Parts: sequence; C-alpha cells; structure tokens
Amino acid sequence: MISTFLVEHAWAVPIVFVLLLAGCLLLGAVLLRSGDRGRRVTRWLAAAAVLAALLLTLSPGGAQPERTCTVQFAWPSLGGVETLANIALLLPVAFLATLLTRRPVLVAAAASAGSLLIETVQALVPAIGRACDTTDWEMNTIGAVAGALLAWSIIRVRAGLAATAQQRRG
Repeated sequence: MISTFLVEHAWAVPIVFVLLLAGCLLLGAVLLRSGDRGRRVTRWLAAAAVLAALLLTLSPGGAQPERTCTVQFAWPSLGGVETLANIALLLPVAFLATLLTRRPVLVAAAASAGSLLIETVQALVPAIGRACDTTDWEMNTIGAVAGALLAWSIIRVRAGLAATAQQRRG
C-alpha cells in the first residue's frame, strides 16, 4: 500500500525526504530548548516513531513471499523511491533517541540491530507477506546513522553556543 503510493508519486519522495531532514533540525532545536517538557515530548515522539516503523515493516503485506532473504548490497540511489523510504524509516527514531540519550553510536547500533531483527522476522514469518532484503537493512542503517549524526550535530552546536554565551557573561 505505502510502496504503491510512493511509486505512483515518486517525484514527491525526495521532496518529502528533504522536508524530513529540515523538520528534524527544527524540531531538535525546539525540543532541546524546552527543558523537561521537551524531554517528555521527545520520549512520546520517539515511541511514536518506533511504533510507526514497526507497523510499516511488520503489518501484513501482499502476496506471501518465499521463506528466504534476498542477499544483496547496493549503493544508495537518491532517486530510488524504496531507497529513500528505507533510509527515512529509522532516521527519526535514531534522531529522537539520540536527543534523549546523547549516545549516537549506541543509538545507531541499536537501530541497525532492530532493523536486522525486523528483516529476520520478515524472512521467518511468511504469513505477514513481507520480503526480507539485506538492502533494506543496509538503507535502514544508513538512515539510523544519519539521524544519530544529525541529532548529535544539533546537540554539539547547542552546547557550543551555550559555552560561548557563558564566556561572554563571565
């Protein structure tokens, strides 16, 4: 269903992807500035992002694929609809989790492991009608690393600005 929509509107996928990145930057700046309330909102948003990723990857799909996993590795193609969708899937999860934990390497590794688990479930449970593909895991991992790095960048810039302001005051 979602892949059909994305293919039919392939022209919009790169635009939505850029909007996702810009939205993360803006949201991260606001959430970091909002103190305890921002942390609570970040927790809720992170939980919603995880739930969305699970629903998109484990809800029943179309035809029942064979109980195998396509093993291939590909370079990301910025024009590829499925590529950008897989990169975008875990980007917000890793972004929000890094804002919460301040541990980008751990978050990226955990998100990659979660993607591997999802692909394993897709391979072992043909009843959900999903196909396991190592390229999906690869692109999900790229998205997780990008989300973690994006959040870490915002955290570091904010810390640098706070340090500069502190030096000016004292």
